[in-house]
Amino acid sequence: MSTLSKQSKIQEAVDLLIQMDLKSLRIGPEIYGELLQACVYDRALQTGKQIHARIIKKGENFARNEYIETKLVIFYAKCDAQKDSNRLFRRVRVKNVFSWAAVIGLNCRLGFYKEALLGFMEMQEDGLLPDNFVVPNVLKACGAVEWIGVGRAVHGFVVKMGCNECVFVASSLVDMYGKCGVVDEARKVFDEMGERNVITWNSMIVSYVQNGLNEEAIRVFCDMRGEGVEPTYVTVSSFLSASANLGAMEEGKQGHALAVVSGLELNTILGSSIINFYSKVGLIEDAEIVFSRMNEKDVVTWNLLISGYVQIGEVDKALEMCRLMRQENLRFDSVTLASLMSAFADTRNLKFGKEAHCYCIRNNFEDDVVVASSIVDLYAKCGKIDNARRAFDSATTGDLVLWNTLLAAYTGLGHSGEALKLFYQMQLESVPPNVMTWNSLIFGFLKNGQVSEAQDMFLQMQPLGVEPNLVTWTTMISGLADNGFSHDAIQAFCRMQEAGIKPNVVSIVCVLKACIEIASLQNGRVMHGYLIRHFLYLSTPVATSLVDVYAKCGNVEEAKRVFDMVSDKELPIYNAMISSYALHGQAVEALALYRHLKEEGLQPDSVTFTNALYACSHASMVTEGLELLDDLLSSQTVNPSIEHYGCVVSLLSRCGNVDEAFRLIAAIPYEPDAQILGSLLTACREQNNIELEDYLSDQLLKLEPENSGNYVAISNAYADAGRWDEVKKVRQLMKEKGLRKIPGCSWIQIGEEIHAFVAGDKSHPEAEQIYMTLELLE
Repeated sequence: MSTLSKQSKIQEAVDLLIQMDLKSLRIGPEIYGELLQACVYDRALQTGKQIHARIIKKGENFARNEYIETKLVIFYAKCDAQKDSNRLFRRVRVKNVFSWAAVIGLNCRLGFYKEALLGFMEMQEDGLLPDNFVVPNVLKACGAVEWIGVGRAVHGFVVKMGCNECVFVASSLVDMYGKCGVVDEARKVFDEMGERNVITWNSMIVSYVQNGLNEEAIRVFCDMRGEGVEPTYVTVSSFLSASANLGAMEEGKQGHALAVVSGLELNTILGSSIINFYSKVGLIEDAEIVFSRMNEKDVVTWNLLISGYVQIGEVDKALEMCRLMRQENLRFDSVTLASLMSAFADTRNLKFGKEAHCYCIRNNFEDDVVVASSIVDLYAKCGKIDNARRAFDSATTGDLVLWNTLLAAYTGLGHSGEALKLFYQMQLESVPPNVMTWNSLIFGFLKNGQVSEAQDMFLQMQPLGVEPNLVTWTTMISGLADNGFSHDAIQAFCRMQEAGIKPNVVSIVCVLKACIEIASLQNGRVMHGYLIRHFLYLSTPVATSLVDVYAKCGNVEEAKRVFDMVSDKELPIYNAMISSYALHGQAVEALALYRHLKEEGLQPDSVTFTNALYACSHASMVTEGLELLDDLLSSQTVNPSIEHYGCVVSLLSRCGNVDEAFRLIAAIPYEPDAQILGSLLTACREQNNIELEDYLSDQLLKLEPENSGNYVAISNAYADAGRWDEVKKVRQLMKEKGLRKIPGCSWIQIGEEIHAFVAGDKSHPEAEQIYMTLELLE
């Protein structure tokens, strides 16, 4: 019987047991124990229950044997029969380590983590010391509910009992700290381990990925490969997640290749991870190939490909996948519906969105937080904020995510007042705002130009126990720069570093934009030094912004040096450098770079043509400018815009080719804008064409009646022609409209202080000394 049990021939063993009973042969508790253990291995619940029934028939003394009771508790627990296991456990006379381990493990597997932790504490109160089988489950429970205090206490117990040398316990500690967000302590445990297995490595990699430290995850993966540890499904899936989060295309492809070389079967876990990677890095065709090669696909797999199509705007393909998914008799879940809602929101397809909303109502999905949030987002993006509010009000669960979605909807539409009301309402309804809530509100104020309100909200965060994160700081820096508070934006960047927040590409680009707005070469150089020290300057967006900073702060040579340092140049940095040359009147260099980028196989975009035409216009290079226009008209990827034609009209006007400029205007599919009319007015002013001057002046004032610059340009044109009565009329018209000429402004930075000078202004504290020096220079 023992042999049959060990060979998993349970039914044969049970038949033999019945024969022995019929022959009244004595069968000891250990035989029943082995039979129950065999049932555990095969998860044979019904057979185990038959054995339990025969145990009961043998009488209470036999059934209440400690060994038998423990084996029964373990059997029911391992078969996930929680009610039977708990009922027996409450009745056992002696609760030993083995029965406690079974019950705690069962609670962990079924997600009853708090019950598992309470059992651990009760076990110790009974004077029993948890062993290496109990502790990993307890640590798993701590990680699941993020009870870091209890987790640290268990860690102390582990060290005290000397269990920390056990690789399974140590691996569980790494996993627990990672799930609680204390990655440094997870790494410390990992580094102190004398022995590591693949589970240990996986725990460390997963911890980094879960906490957004994807670069570290990839480094640990490389160390693991260097140690010769063979990867598992968890290893490769986590590595692919890290690669997807970073957009690390080559690394992710290598992860896929490693899975193939390692002989890992393309199951739902691995296949879903690969599809997720390819979708996130934009290689949807590769994701489709992997999907087609999978023999088994679950709802998660289908959802990933549907989401991938939505991300790249392929809504029709996403809908087709949904149709095929239903043909496979798979039901849509909340993720499927949220992806579809996102697609309809991004394409502003209100009709399909409403149909999807109806499906959610018919199938009882409207109370799902994810689905409800996507419905609110759909209506908000389609401009139906009242519908969004009704969808929010009809949801029965007032989840924080749902509140944040509606609040973001209000701020996105510029309704900062409504957003603020909602912010206070959620707190009255006992929903405490998190950092995302604060970020949305700050964004809304900044979008509306309410800088003081945004700054007040920002200052309230820490006193109320909410730490500003990277998104908060980046929102503040970007918003301040966009609203003309460039100095404050630069100071915010400095405070962010003092707070220990590492800036990302977006925050760096925003602060560089602030440097441009105030033409602060000194701050630009400081930022350049920071970028070099932190190896960030080779990123295309950063390098492009840095070129722009130097060019617009007057140092085109330094802009060229930054440009030359980037080995793998993309179109944006070429555009920035062409713009730099154009700004500094170096049209020859700008056109040479334009030709070079084409030789490198890059296709010029709209910005490229604008910058190159601008360079030709300011250098009066008519032939080259018209050749560029021919290139633009023959381009298969760029449609000429009013801005492009405006540059050509300006070029022709500057060179006195007014008739040709008018012929071009007559041929283009646009009505002339203020820039074109202004260019023609300047040309007429130089040629003293009074009749045309009057016509253009009239058209310009009709087009932009509130632009004081137009009145000044017209007044100057009349003054040059000696038409002083007309000059007087224009100035009187400006006065009646309450328009004033915007005075010129210049500034210089000395040390940390910026000195601004406005035309006619003598408010500077050293104005008298400055003007005396100017008189001496004259």
